Amino acid sequence: MKVSELWLRTLVNPPLSVTEIADQLTNAGIEVDSLEFIGAKADQGIWTFKIPPNRGDCLSMEGIAREVALLNNMAYQTKPIVAVQSTIDESISVHIEKPELCPRYLACVVKNINPTVPTPVGIKDRLEMAGLRSVSLLVDILNYVMLELGQPLHAFDLAKLGSEIKVRSAIAGEHLTLLDGQKIELIPETLVIADNHGVLALAGVMGGLHSAVSETTHSILIESAYFNPIAVRLAAKHYGIRTDSSFRFERGIDPFIQKLAIDRAVQLILETAGGQVGTVQEYQSANFMPKCPSVILKKARIQQLLGIVIPEETILRIFQLGNMQVQKEGDSFKVSPPSYRQDIALDVDLIEEIIRVYGLQHCQGEPLSGSLAFGRMFDATPFDLRAKQLLADRGYSEAITYSFTDPKWLEHFHFQEKPLALSNPITVEMAVMRTSLWPGLLQAVQYNQRRQSARVRLFEIGVCFKEFDGSFVEKSYLSGVVAGTLQPEQWGVVKTQHDFYDLKGDLEAILGLIPGATFTFAKGEHAALHPSQTAKILMNQQTVGVIGSLHPQLLKSLDLEGPLSLFEIDLERVQIPTKVVFQSLSKFPAIRRDLAVLIEQTVWVSDLKAAIYESVGQLLEELIIFDVYQGKGIDPTKKSIAIGLILRHSSRTLVEDEVSGIIQRVVAMLSSRFGAILRE
Repeated sequence: MKVSELWLRTLVNPPLSVTEIADQLTNAGIEVDSLEFIGAKADQGIWTFKIPPNRGDCLSMEGIAREVALLNNMAYQTKPIVAVQSTIDESISVHIEKPELCPRYLACVVKNINPTVPTPVGIKDRLEMAGLRSVSLLVDILNYVMLELGQPLHAFDLAKLGSEIKVRSAIAGEHLTLLDGQKIELIPETLVIADNHGVLALAGVMGGLHSAVSETTHSILIESAYFNPIAVRLAAKHYGIRTDSSFRFERGIDPFIQKLAIDRAVQLILETAGGQVGTVQEYQSANFMPKCPSVILKKARIQQLLGIVIPEETILRIFQLGNMQVQKEGDSFKVSPPSYRQDIALDVDLIEEIIRVYGLQHCQGEPLSGSLAFGRMFDATPFDLRAKQLLADRGYSEAITYSFTDPKWLEHFHFQEKPLALSNPITVEMAVMRTSLWPGLLQAVQYNQRRQSARVRLFEIGVCFKEFDGSFVEKSYLSGVVAGTLQPEQWGVVKTQHDFYDLKGDLEAILGLIPGATFTFAKGEHAALHPSQTAKILMNQQTVGVIGSLHPQLLKSLDLEGPLSLFEIDLERVQIPTKVVFQSLSKFPAIRRDLAVLIEQTVWVSDLKAAIYESVGQLLEELIIFDVYQGKGIDPTKKSIAIGLILRHSSRTLVEDEVSGIIQRVVAMLSSRFGAILRE
């Protein structure tokens, strides 16, 4: 949601700069996603806020002004709103058939409006700064009131309406052409606004094209209602429509602000385009209106959760600034939150309100104390904990991303698995359960790079949701991503970009933590990875993961800066319950022999190493590839591989003839299987 400094300072004028206000709100839980400056001197700010789902009260200019005033211990000023005074005896009958979905509905007729009057410059400018384009005078005024107070309004062309408005469920087979021209077929569960002739609007979501106001409309019916948030959310999800109105209704608007919003809209219409006002028709079902119960908060509970003592006068001041009614009852407070604070229902909600205003910086950490009972000693630390520590030692930061993700991100990676779709997602960007940790990690990289943090090293251990035999199961994965330079910026180190092999080295160190397992890397394929820098990870010849560099096309489409490498391994496949047993070191000397062979470029070194281990057996203690050469002096279709073989026997010293026989056997095997030529 966008908020302009110009509009905000007409409601509350704190002695703070734009950036100070942004920091203050972020610390209080209203995160500022971006801040831009406009104007001739670039001295006017426009904030873009990320409003939490439970703070529907902040989806308006007054809501943000209330927050700023609360945090700065000051009052905020609103423009006086004159109650509607009817000048004509004109109204339209309204019948509520579904009061559980629409417990409050107000309607007001305004006639003889001058449709030729343009939108005032002040309203038009504020709409544009808030991210809405100007359409026409009537539409602009209703949008203005929605942004100002948080109450969505809708206007019908009175000349196109029947004699009665009905708030009812849709009838199977009914159709509605929306304002954007989209024609939808309605299902019976949908709440609609209708008249004697048919459906006029999708309640709380979007109006219909047939009854819409136009540039020639001179008489309107203004609708101001409270719709059930769940009903609006289900309708918006089913028809795939997200509007500014549905966004606010879904998160819960003030259920008692509808009359004030109509008064404000009528006031602006009369001031700009004139007209005659009918009687406001108000319908309310008290049984289905949201309740605002009082909450009992014990003073001891505050100290128990926060660990600090906050003065009683400070607590009372915070509640009073937040427009809450407070009564002291012994060692407790009885608090009645205002109707627009639908998020306050428990004592912990009040404690959260206290500390976010009082300031988290006042909470001082204290060492925990307690007694521990030691149980059975395990053979070894679990692999995932050891992997976390190792990655942290190598400069990685642990990330914890959402299990929900955007299906478009999964499509980017060409994952074949069908994701588990949520029946009631928080947003369209969190509509399915993840099948991989990569989307979350890459979104974190994207977030950092857009904020000039180019060097990113992240890992995550988390659960993914995979489909097996028609049902979904949870599987644990370890994933990592590296972007930017190999080392942090420092004058004594040459600035170099990381590459695929740097990440591979980190992964080999992790896999080396698992006793009794042999890991190898083989050429792999993945649609999201670079075709020549992708490898599958094998444990005992079984695929347990993949590593590679992100495909250049995907880098470009996701607006990421490369190079970028990432890996993912299946933790359930690599955790082997192997008991750690001490093995004594050999007292006998090792013997090293070096070989240099020419092989075709298409031969994988990993295949070469596996074949040598198989040929030599237990006498081969270690195999080292210490040089790879391609270039001048050798066939351009071949490469030279220098191999170091370290041989050792556990109970005796190897003799020269025995070692020579092993080397001859290895050379013969490499020649027959790989066409290798021994270099002199």
